[in-house]
Amino acid sequence: MEQSQKATIRDTVHLPTEAFTETDMLLQWNKYAQRLGDKGRKIMEALLLVNDPKLQGTTIIHELPNEGSRIDFESEKFELLGYLRGKLHNHDIMIEIIVNEEMDSRRAFTPQDRFNRLNEMNPNLELLRKTFDLDI
Repeated sequence: MEQSQKATIRDTVHLPTEAFTETDMLLQWNKYAQRLGDKGRKIMEALLLVNDPKLQGTTIIHELPNEGSRIDFESEKFELLGYLRGKLHNHDIMIEIIVNEEMDSRRAFTPQDRFNRLNEMNPNLELLRKTFDLDI
């Protein structure tokens, strides 16, 4: 019996913990939201895109406008965590939800709004747009 138990005990698996940036996390976050939208899960997509989450170490902090949104988000949280951990190759990632009733939703609806929002985060986008004479 002891031999059979020893055979089933495995060494602890060392899961990857590669470093990643907030930009990498936001890219994967938005891809996941797009995937949900494509599947017709628009409410969850909206909860993910209501604002940009912040990164503190390996903890992702996401603000939601009310308690009901938090409850809806919690139902999808573990699938999102699995997706992010796999795509970012870091299994230390955690998601913390903060409910902020006075939250200002800054969702970008038009391509111009999206560009302006991204340009706030990285002013070099305007230079890139002008250099290559790109349309928005």
